Amino acid sequence: MAEYGQHPSSVLALKSAHDFDTTIARLKTALATAGAVVFADVDQRGAAEAAGLSLRRTRLILFGNPKAGTPIMAVNPHAAVELPLRMVVWEDNEGHTRLDYRDVSQTLGPLYGIEPEVLGPLQRMVALLQTAVQ
Repeated sequence: MAEYGQHPSSVLALKSAHDFDTTIARLKTALATAGAVVFADVDQRGAAEAAGLSLRRTRLILFGNPKAGTPIMAVNPHAAVELPLRMVVWEDNEGHTRLDYRDVSQTLGPLYGIEPEVLGPLQRMVALLQTAVQ
């Protein structure tokens, strides 16, 4: 994916086996099944077009589960800047659907001093997203 630029090692970059709309639907179903709430679904392409610009299909999805996020914010209020969780679903130049997710379980510990046992519920997110795009 070098042709699309670099990303931090904490960002999970996946290629979906499904088209754009199916990928979004599968992700939302997987999140709901896991007890997560979709707080926002931002159509970034639509926002670009409203500003007279063009952008590939791109959606930013903010999601989370207060049962997982609240203990983190209770331990360190600064960590709230990382929550809710977010992912970007976008379409590449060949029409393939991509998913980028910043695995905050990798950053909340070292950057905010959150203990591994508090991060447990967030660590399951990577497998959930990987399964949803297969």
